[in-house]
Amino acid sequence: MNGIAATGIAIGPERLTCEDDAVTSVLDRPMSRRSADPWPATAVVGVVVGWISVVLLVDSNATLPVQRVLGVVTWGVLVALLARESPLVRVQTAVVVAFASAVEYTFSPLLEVYVYRFENVPAYVPPGHGLVYLAALAIGRTVFVRTHSRLCTVAVLAGLGVYATVGVTLSGRPDALGAFWFLCLAGFLVWGPSQGLYVGAAVIVTYLEIVGTTLGTWEWQTTDPTGLVSIGNPPSGAAGGYGWFDLAALLCAPSLLAAWYRLRPRARARSQPPDATREPGSVPNAG
Repeated sequence: MNGIAATGIAIGPERLTCEDDAVTSVLDRPMSRRSADPWPATAVVGVVVGWISVVLLVDSNATLPVQRVLGVVTWGVLVALLARESPLVRVQTAVVVAFASAVEYTFSPLLEVYVYRFENVPAYVPPGHGLVYLAALAIGRTVFVRTHSRLCTVAVLAGLGVYATVGVTLSGRPDALGAFWFLCLAGFLVWGPSQGLYVGAAVIVTYLEIVGTTLGTWEWQTTDPTGLVSIGNPPSGAAGGYGWFDLAALLCAPSLLAAWYRLRPRARARSQPPDATREPGSVPNAG
């Protein structure tokens, strides 16, 4: 991804402020960084899907210490993938991890809407959310998704629409929550700023939910704590949650990054392209 000067954040000699009034997806911003370009999109997706699949398989029969080791390694994979991302994407990923972790601890150990094997939040889950976000972003970056955005959107809406409809009509286990989340996902796909990312999240999250529940790594309750909302195992539209995570990241990350640069001016200078520190309209020193 691009450097800060090209991410919708203006860098001047005195301050860092948002240029755009509207929320803009990182998918729409060109590449221009001093550091290495991001990992190839297919490599990111392959690493994330491969590693999380291994983690879920191992954890389905692992001890608690093994689960913690999986968490440490998962953090390492996330850091490695973020090393070649722009500062803005790093902060957005951190926001997603923070929001997703809050949701996990609220809805699993506290409310028990879904339960992991050890009735905890496994150590690999918080960094795993960061990996899922990066994989969804990588899918949205691919040439195919960018050039066939409408086709991909229709395919996701049709496929998950059928999944959600079956969940509330024909399934032996009703899934009203999945249908609600599908409607959230549909709204983000139609009106949201990161359409490609939502397409990617639909694919990745649906796959991981099916794998995780099939292996018994976690299980959803049949209803919410009120007993009024039925829940499938897994809910059909679970990917809809990532639309909210992405929205939180897009809204919070620019301000957090600006605050960081005010505290650490040297970090701001390192993130800028070589010519970004010149005054607008100035001419490089020829001598």
